[in-house]
Amino acid sequence: MANTLKLEIVTPEAKVYSEDVDMVTLPGVEGEMGILPMHVPLMSQLTAGEIIARKGGQDYFLAVGDGFVEVTGERVSILTDMAIKAENIDEVKAEEARKRAEARLAEKLDDEEVANVNAALAHSLAQLKVKRRMK
Repeated sequence: MANTLKLEIVTPEAKVYSEDVDMVTLPGVEGEMGILPMHVPLMSQLTAGEIIARKGGQDYFLAVGDGFVEVTGERVSILTDMAIKAENIDEVKAEEARKRAEARLAEKLDDEEVANVNAALAHSLAQLKVKRRMK
């Protein structure tokens, strides 16, 4: 019986994370999911938020955007449009992005622009949540 899971997080730009972990907590569309080794297989949609990877009794935090997760008994594979480790988040830039997105939402926008601005807002809020947790 496996004691760990292989967690892989991939964005269109790069493989952001690839480690053996003890547990993964991630933001699903139905709420937060905790994944342990030997979890039943599943596929689900992710929402922008926070991933917590527990390894050796220590938690590692990442901000993620929308995406998909595939879980097998030994692996958690995540494909997302954004993934940033907590230590790589620039809080000032994320706060500026949040303010810009909120200001744009007050403007008259078409549906596509609203979707893009909402995605940008979700990305900045996820980054701020993860970064501020580290304080």
